[in-house]
Amino acid sequence: MQRQARWLLAIVIALFLAPAQAHHGWTGGETIEIEGSITQVRLGNPHGEVELDVDGETWTVEVGQPWRNERAGLAEGDLAEGVELRVSGERAGERRLKAEQLWIDGDHYVLYPGRI
Repeated sequence: MQRQARWLLAIVIALFLAPAQAHHGWTGGETIEIEGSITQVRLGNPHGEVELDVDGETWTVEVGQPWRNERAGLAEGDLAEGVELRVSGERAGERRLKAEQLWIDGDHYVLYPGRI
């Protein structure tokens, strides 16, 4: 009976962890680059998001956690409304992008060094 309980517990844990991994992990999707003006910013955990106006369409760009953004060299205010932003990353749905690299005024920021 104890063995069955451990198996059941392992299955339940795996079921809860699978969606989190799918949400936070890369899926091997298409890498694209977009450029536009930031219209909205929500920074924090589990990751920040900026809304980007790209040729009249709103894209959601997932940026790093606060510590990852800081490690990449981003300072407070770099990701702000009105800032022109070029982003390279993995497409994560219709008009949603997981940022791997950012360019602001010619400055290059690498959020996920192992991904590029």
